[in-house]
Amino acid sequence: MARNLLVWQPENSQFWDQTGRKIARRNLWISVFALLFAFAIWQVWSVAVVKLPSIGFTYSKNQLFWLAALPALSGATLRIFYSFVVPIFGGRRWTTLSTASLLIPAIGLGFAVQDPNTSYLTMAVLALLCGFGGANFSSSMSNISFFFPKSEKGSALGINAGLGNLGVSVVQFVVPIVITLSIFGHYAGSPQIATNTDHSTSYIWLQNAGFVWVPFIILATLMAWFGMNDIASAKASFKEQSIIFTRKHNWIMCLLYIGTFGSFIGFSAGFALLTKQVFPDVDPIKYAFLGPLVGALMRVVGGWLSDKFAASKVTQASFILMVVAVFGVLFSLPSPTAGGSFIGFFISFMILFAATGIGNASTFAQAPRIFAIFHRNQAKRFGLDEAEADINATKESAAVVGFMGAVGAYGGFFIPKSFGTSFDLTGSFIAALICFILFYCVCIAVNWWFYARKNAEIKC
Repeated sequence: MARNLLVWQPENSQFWDQTGRKIARRNLWISVFALLFAFAIWQVWSVAVVKLPSIGFTYSKNQLFWLAALPALSGATLRIFYSFVVPIFGGRRWTTLSTASLLIPAIGLGFAVQDPNTSYLTMAVLALLCGFGGANFSSSMSNISFFFPKSEKGSALGINAGLGNLGVSVVQFVVPIVITLSIFGHYAGSPQIATNTDHSTSYIWLQNAGFVWVPFIILATLMAWFGMNDIASAKASFKEQSIIFTRKHNWIMCLLYIGTFGSFIGFSAGFALLTKQVFPDVDPIKYAFLGPLVGALMRVVGGWLSDKFAASKVTQASFILMVVAVFGVLFSLPSPTAGGSFIGFFISFMILFAATGIGNASTFAQAPRIFAIFHRNQAKRFGLDEAEADINATKESAAVVGFMGAVGAYGGFFIPKSFGTSFDLTGSFIAALICFILFYCVCIAVNWWFYARKNAEIKC
């Protein structure tokens, strides 16, 4: 099998039907597998942090929120770099290297949580290193965007991101189970004694939260090296790709993606800890995985909807639904005169996760269409070659998709941190939720003006 594809023409229907589709789908499914474990490592702290106080770690509430937020901060920052690496190094090579790098935080976490005297600085560094997993998203999406024709990009990117996002749900489902079992025997170390909310004690192996992913990361690394491809025509220097920083629509789409993916990953990181603070008698570990699961599956649905309908209108609907859901969360919170409703709180969050999943896919479907229309218009205006315009649109949209992922991921830091700051300043989480509603309203207005209204600048 040729590792480097010298000819790649997905818009050529004959090439696509005879050769391209099979190769593209193979790369897509390997990418999904690798990305799932990248997301698992990125969000492992959202579960592990809840258990730290019970095994003797004496961190404040704000410090715990910091540990939940730091992977998103580093992941978002690294995504800026990862956005541009695929055309420089090649998709196969970079996927292999970036997947292998996940072994560092996975193994480090496994050792660090075994000693309550491990310094907070060490824990913070390990949380930052988990950002490797989040960064992989940008390079993965950029890589897959090169393989598919425009007519199938929405679905392909929706599958890659949606099923990859399942890693968030998987980690929040698997970790609570594996930490109760001695699955690695004495090789993984001794168990810790955990003090439960009812003051009873039990043995847990919190180190398994990191160690359990190691064999899967190794498998995904080997699959990427031996099963994926590099595309010769996708080569581009950073200088060639950096033109996106001069494109207005790059920055607009980044804003919208902060609202969709930033919300998804931010609420995924903070949902369990927020639930524990608001409803202390509820064990959030039992429910935390459901939100990311709903969001990830709805991202696949959102990709399909965006290929069937105007992606901008799908984005518009998702933001409106997000506003409604946050109001539901607000009305469900405990107050001085009422105990609140966990059922209302939980249902509102599930709706919120579903809306973010749909919006994640629709915004990613918008970007290639926006740049395809933009470059075609430029070609007509200045008498340029349309084929060359299409190539430039593909390269730019791939870079934009990666960069959107970078900027959007900062929401994963700001949302958990907003909850912690809101509580420190006001004694409640209401101020943070109101800020989210106001931001979503801004996104609704911006998306409507540039892309969804009748006479929009680029209607998509």
